[in-house]
Amino acid sequence: MEEMEEELKCPVCGSFFREPIILPCSHNICLACARNILVQTPDAESPQGGRASGSAPSDYDYLDLDKMSLYSESDSGYGSYGGFASAPTTPCQKSPNGVRVFPPAAVPPPQPQHQLLPQPMGTPPIPRNACLTCPQCHRSLTLDERGLRGFPKNRVLEAVVDRYQQSKAAALRCQLCEKSPREATAMCEQCDVFYCDPCRLRCHPPRGPLAKHRLVPPAQGRISRRASPRKTSTCTEHELENLSMYCVQCKTPVCYQCLEEGKHSAHEVKALGAMWKLHKGQLSQELNILSDRATEAKEFLVQLRNMVQHIQENGVEFEACLVAQCDALIDALNRRKAQLLARVTKEHEHKLMVVRDQISHCTVKLRQTTGLMEYCLEVIKENDPSGFLQISDALIRRVHMIESQWGKGTLTPRMTSDFDLTLDSSPLLQTIHQLDFVQMKVPAAPILQLEECCSQTNSATLSWKQPPLSTIVVEGYILELDDGSGGQFREVYVGPETICTVDGLHFNSTYKSRVKAFNSSGVGQYSKTLVMQTSESKNIQTLSDQHIMCVSVWLPPAVAWFTFDPASAHPDIILSNDNLTVTCNSYDDRVVMGNTPFSRGVHYWEMTIDRYDNHPDPAFGIARGDVLKDVMLGKDDKAWAMYVDNNRSWFMHNNSHTNRTDGGIGKGATIGVLLDFTRGILLFLINDEQQGPVAFDSLEGLYYPAISLNRNVQVTLHTGLPIPDFYTLGESDPSGSVC
Repeated sequence: MEEMEEELKCPVCGSFFREPIILPCSHNICLACARNILVQTPDAESPQGGRASGSAPSDYDYLDLDKMSLYSESDSGYGSYGGFASAPTTPCQKSPNGVRVFPPAAVPPPQPQHQLLPQPMGTPPIPRNACLTCPQCHRSLTLDERGLRGFPKNRVLEAVVDRYQQSKAAALRCQLCEKSPREATAMCEQCDVFYCDPCRLRCHPPRGPLAKHRLVPPAQGRISRRASPRKTSTCTEHELENLSMYCVQCKTPVCYQCLEEGKHSAHEVKALGAMWKLHKGQLSQELNILSDRATEAKEFLVQLRNMVQHIQENGVEFEACLVAQCDALIDALNRRKAQLLARVTKEHEHKLMVVRDQISHCTVKLRQTTGLMEYCLEVIKENDPSGFLQISDALIRRVHMIESQWGKGTLTPRMTSDFDLTLDSSPLLQTIHQLDFVQMKVPAAPILQLEECCSQTNSATLSWKQPPLSTIVVEGYILELDDGSGGQFREVYVGPETICTVDGLHFNSTYKSRVKAFNSSGVGQYSKTLVMQTSESKNIQTLSDQHIMCVSVWLPPAVAWFTFDPASAHPDIILSNDNLTVTCNSYDDRVVMGNTPFSRGVHYWEMTIDRYDNHPDPAFGIARGDVLKDVMLGKDDKAWAMYVDNNRSWFMHNNSHTNRTDGGIGKGATIGVLLDFTRGILLFLINDEQQGPVAFDSLEGLYYPAISLNRNVQVTLHTGLPIPDFYTLGESDPSGSVC
């Protein structure tokens, strides 16, 4: 339960939430803290018609207290902005989390009686453009005439805090015992102090001025101010109406009056109870996945701790062997022995440091994961449908985001526990001064870098690298190719380079290639075998078997290996899975492009629909580098796209819609994009079937793969795919090869 405590604390005051409200960005904040950080935007005007002198130039440069007075529980959520020019400015304080807040304001000095004007009863005047900045995501929120009452209360979070404090209060100790505090038996609501029986009789007698104080049990005392029964959920816009339905488009509970005459009248709505059960199920499913990740993380931590022990044992053993060898040559090796021991110790400490850093990092992530899991489990226990639905979307996204952080590479050790060093004591005495460590192992198998390997016409370019954790010295590499007909492998390159272009291959042939490394200890294992296809040619020539090597020559890839580019994406775009999965945090369409442009060849890539809610219409296609990022792809003359909903699709360029075609998408659907520069055409596929005719032709120049979508869609990119079987390259294609 302790890991969950950070989920229950306000980001402003650092204490447990009190009367939490839900901001539009899905974050929570105490109602009192929201009042303290309420500001006017720089363009807000004062009641006298001029610009307010306390306007904030940034998110946290708040109005001076002489410009703002705090208000009571009954007003609308805004302070009264007056013109107390003679009042001194009170500096703002900082919360435990670094957010600046206002201390309680003093009562403003009275004005001369001849200047007093009658004030209207009820809600104080609301300043124009009053603004609240979320302390977590720093998103600025402009309030309407309802003020802070327009934000829904997070009753579920409040109930979880109450339960958590009840469980913590069970072990409260007396606050007046001097040495070993005894368990508290009572709390005074007026003094706000916990007493054991002896201290209560000594310091809080039931007579005199203390006779009217109320003593309550400790568990009740900490939450007495929240002991009133929970109110029925009511609409923030129609306070007399209970929440009864759920708006699917706005993702919020609504009342009957909102459906009849409010902004939700034309929206799709569903039963509150049904959506409550649906979202509980979704959160439970995501929690099951996250729970599996947490289990893997715990096992991974055990593995890392075992590695610490193994490293220590190996280090001790290595030092012992080293000392034994050095003692045999003690007269000549004393000075050299100290140097070698220092190197071993340095290697030992480096390995320990790397593994311990990874343990620390993984422990922090696991603690955060466990805290969120416990909080979500407490939320699921709640039986308040509307309160749950107010926070369920944000919790589901957070659980999914944290689960994705435990993905590829997170649970892989960054360091091996072996010491790849040994000492050769066989050299003669005169070589002792040159004694040094030598490699005890042959190199590991190289890794082919598929994103840099390609074939072009009758040549092939291959690139490779050593495994990330390998510390073994490599003197060179041996690259081998077969004869293009399934025959034996032959050496085509030997040397220290890690990239090689092989020319003089046969056209329309399939070659297998592999590479291995070597050093003075021997030759290592082969890499995985890569199969590459050379281009077709009208006049296939019989070339010699002599292959010409061109080392460190780079050719543009003939297939589309790429990811989405976070640098060129709209700020609302959210990327994950090594920039292969994309969604958005806005209801408006936002554009993201690939990180590789194309200007020649034939390229094919696919995108699978991971999530599809409320029938949006994402767009897929290609674009120039200066395409608009805040509108649907194809709205300007820099993009060529197909946008599609659940029933039909259209082609769009320069805001011109053409070729409506039946057949839509849903969750799990696959959209294929085929770009053929040899014919200058672009066509689309849905679930491996061509969608409509050829979408666009006469394409020339430099184009980026692109997509536009909103928050209702999540898409995963798949690249480096072969051309679909139904598509035949044109006769005029000189280089339509595919790796």
